[in-house]
Amino acid sequence: MLSGRKFCLKAAATVAALSVMIGWGIAGPEGETKKADAKPPVDDSKAIVEIKSSWLDKTISPVTNPIFFESPFIQTEVRPIFMYHEIDKSFVTRGGDVEVYAAQLRWAITDRLALIATKDGYIDFNPEAGLTHEEGFADLAAGLKYALVKDDANELIVTPGFVFEIPMGNIDVFQGNGDGEWNLFTSAAKGFGNFHILGNVGFRIPNNWCDETAQAHYSLHLDYYTCKWFIPFVTLNGFTVLSEGKGLPLDNEGYDLINFGSSNAEGRSSLVFGVGMRSRVHKNVDVGFAWEKGLTTPKALFDDRFTVDAIIHF
Repeated sequence: MLSGRKFCLKAAATVAALSVMIGWGIAGPEGETKKADAKPPVDDSKAIVEIKSSWLDKTISPVTNPIFFESPFIQTEVRPIFMYHEIDKSFVTRGGDVEVYAAQLRWAITDRLALIATKDGYIDFNPEAGLTHEEGFADLAAGLKYALVKDDANELIVTPGFVFEIPMGNIDVFQGNGDGEWNLFTSAAKGFGNFHILGNVGFRIPNNWCDETAQAHYSLHLDYYTCKWFIPFVTLNGFTVLSEGKGLPLDNEGYDLINFGSSNAEGRSSLVFGVGMRSRVHKNVDVGFAWEKGLTTPKALFDDRFTVDAIIHF
């Protein structure tokens, strides 16, 4: 009877030891020399989780071009945004500024599918001349995105999606025109350790081609994770007008916030360079700052812009 009890105790101890060795992925206690022919089992699922956390935890969402540079990441979050936009003096208003107060919402329905609300808010339009000061609400835009490629081992994610803009804003701040606008896009991110490349390309397709213009938009973002407090980045955002509308007789368009339906802007491109940083002030909270400057001539509506945001993850 005693030998039977000893056998049971030894068997239980052996099973417990094997469980620890398999769970930890080691061949014995810390500091013990492993035998050359001893290859402990590897928990592949744990390795995948570690790869995923090692690159996604260091990635950030873009700060610039917030309406159209959609992040490829599938997350549940609230993102309040403030933009101070200076109008170039070559525009019909001879300068001035625009302030935008907005909040974006994203809900990860699954680990690949998300519902996104990308445009809303309040616009304070302050032209220098030609037009009067106006305030009003922006149009509303919402849609879906789906992570078609999610390769954590190679630090790659590719996410196509669509957004529909509902023309229910105030006409005084150049919103509410047309019959709605579609944004069909694809976003992607590739990691190389602490260095990350994010990109986005898409098309703005109006339901009414007279009131609004069709446009291509494209964005590039490079960042480097130095530490959680300081993640610097550079960006390049652009829009190219693909069709003429029958709206205002302008030779350019309203960049991301406004679609004038310009009648003389077909083929015109606007490029904007930006620099900034994000800081991870809490495991669930990022704050960001960016400064952007228009590169192309005529600059039209875009001289420079300051953007401040916060992303609260759930």
